[in-house]
Amino acid sequence: MARSLFPTLPLLGLVLASCTAASTIERPGTWTANEASAIAAWPERASTDQPDAAIEKRIAAIVASMTLEQKIGQMTQPEIRYITPDEVRRYYIGSILNGGGSWPGMNKHASVADWARLSKSFAQAALSTDMKDRVPLLWGTDAVHGHNNVVGATIFPHNIGLGAAHDPDLVFRIGRATAKAVRATGIDWAFAPTLAVVQSQRWGRAYESYSSDPAEVARDGAAMVRGLQGTLTGDGDVLATAKHFVGDGGTFQGVDQGDNHASARDLAMVHGAGYYTALNAGVETVMVSYSSWTEDGAVPFGKMHGDKALVTGVLKQRLHFDGLVVSDWNAIEQVPGCTIDHCPQAINAGVDMVMVPQDWKAFIANTVADVRAGTISMARIDDAVSRILRVKFRAGLFDRPASASRYLGDAAALADRPLAQEAVRKSAVLLKNDAAALPLAPGKRVLVVGDAADSFSQQAGGWSITWQGDENTNADFTTGETLLTGIRRVYGAQNVVYSPDGAAIGQGHFDAVIAVLGEEPHAEIKGDVRYPALLSQSVRYPADRVLLDRVSGHGIPVVTVLYSGRTLYATDLMNRSDAFVAAFLPGSEAGSLADLMAARGGADFTARLSFAWPNTPCPSGGVKPDEELFARGFGLSYASTSPHTGKLAEAPALDRCP
Repeated sequence: MARSLFPTLPLLGLVLASCTAASTIERPGTWTANEASAIAAWPERASTDQPDAAIEKRIAAIVASMTLEQKIGQMTQPEIRYITPDEVRRYYIGSILNGGGSWPGMNKHASVADWARLSKSFAQAALSTDMKDRVPLLWGTDAVHGHNNVVGATIFPHNIGLGAAHDPDLVFRIGRATAKAVRATGIDWAFAPTLAVVQSQRWGRAYESYSSDPAEVARDGAAMVRGLQGTLTGDGDVLATAKHFVGDGGTFQGVDQGDNHASARDLAMVHGAGYYTALNAGVETVMVSYSSWTEDGAVPFGKMHGDKALVTGVLKQRLHFDGLVVSDWNAIEQVPGCTIDHCPQAINAGVDMVMVPQDWKAFIANTVADVRAGTISMARIDDAVSRILRVKFRAGLFDRPASASRYLGDAAALADRPLAQEAVRKSAVLLKNDAAALPLAPGKRVLVVGDAADSFSQQAGGWSITWQGDENTNADFTTGETLLTGIRRVYGAQNVVYSPDGAAIGQGHFDAVIAVLGEEPHAEIKGDVRYPALLSQSVRYPADRVLLDRVSGHGIPVVTVLYSGRTLYATDLMNRSDAFVAAFLPGSEAGSLADLMAARGGADFTARLSFAWPNTPCPSGGVKPDEELFARGFGLSYASTSPHTGKLAEAPALDRCP
């Protein structure tokens, strides 16, 4: 069992301030004893939202006028590769999405005008059905660090870096910029923010989390919701998504889509912390997690998509969420007894909109049959459709289509380079700075090593152009700056020699070496560090260590910059470096790290770790205090002195964890 994860007192106050002191569970007698106990562990959120009577009346009238097939169509979300605008019309589809690596015409370099045209065609199709009422379409996209699927859009640092910035206002402004970019392509729904409170850096999605501290996640998640949604009806506003409900950041050994063994209290107060603040910020959609929950590692509740106690009992009843609940990509097939196109269990559990990217026609037919057979009640269907319509009304889509935004088709709306540059400077953590190796003044002669120095894909990480992170050259990134380009800008191209393998170390005089190392881009399950693999293996060991061996020990200061989607064992790399910067995944503007390392304009390191940094390549789940090299909250500035001096103790060489 992992150690108990009780909330800090400030977080407890943060949550309870939004809750009633005592309450009863709704619909007594409908839950088992275990379910009732689990639901009761969640403080009830005191919602002050009052339904708009006029809108609710319109919703009831629309639902009453719809056929069963029209209702199920509204609950279905196909992917744009597998549906045409005319099929949206014929099947009464309520929402579509584009997954990572899907573009208009499957053209990676589709222009913003191409996106706008496609969105208009889908939107018009939805308004051209034979339904009595014209119901607008929702289009969702994974805009998780900027509008990251679109070539030409600014890509901001991933959440792990933003959490290290400890600046909710920065997160809010990034949300505003992202929403404007999303609206430029005619899309109105972002699948963000992730509210996972990650406990194991083995998880391939660790970088999607702001922190292992639930209070930090709660603050930043709410800020992102406010930034994305704005007033919900403005030209630069989109729907936000609180995801993934609930506990995905605490699965055993960090396995993606795995099993969380937390207590009911920890599930609510740690992993659920961000949902209280996101709901209070007005988030309109919630996405369910692939993961499952086994209370205390002993009482199985099963896959979240089929867990009525959590989705309905907690989220909809205890937390009074009246927006729509959407499933994740084909996640229904993981519910016992379900398939990729058939899962009454998920709908009965409380899922309102089902993401069935490819097999949506079969899903519609199967779900219609389930209702007619009584497997799913019409009341549950009407509730789901009412929630979907409510969100569309609140987003203003019945009165003004997404295409009416002044940003539609505007390529300039995709980019906000100054904001991204600010975010990069505020999110990099200085972990070591012996003999004041930094700042490194402009005018110095610099040797840059490591192929990550000139790689947009490595500095951006996963969910950048494609799902796993772009596999192409820098040609797919048409805006931004690599760190190498930034170094040349700051120090002068004539003073910079780039030698990816470090072979140029003996070929002239250098004042410093800047080594840029990093993980390969990854996303979701493909980024998992599987037990018993070493956490350090996610960096290109031993090649990066060999590179530092080649350039260190020459009497020249070595400054190492590490790109990573997690805190990871790198003590041997630090021992071969005079200064060490954890840049995490800075996005498309990594060149701003050069301004920070040169202290241009008085720039200094202000970020502090939002996760503990391990001193072992084999941390036991979360990084325990005796496994920490640097505790959460650690970070140097130019005026501070490191508590670590001299060579750090390195872990024994291992091929695998014991």
